[in-house]
Amino acid sequence: MKNITANMAGTVLSLLVQAGDTVSSGQDVILLESMKMEVPIQAQADGKIAEVKVSAGDFVNEGDVILVLE
Repeated sequence: MKNITANMAGTVLSLLVQAGDTVSSGQDVILLESMKMEVPIQAQADGKIAEVKVSAGDFVNEGDVILVLE
């Protein structure tokens, strides 16, 4: 299993994937708002989403696990 982490602190604006979806490396998976900018978080590897650890509106810190890939 591989984790996708937040690369900066911010508020989750939207989830672009859900559990069971297949993603490719570089694909946008979550949209964060940080310092009034929208920042996409991308998958760092190919895989299938095993678990979504955040919801829209949640605040995340840099390094927090937001998704788990199988």
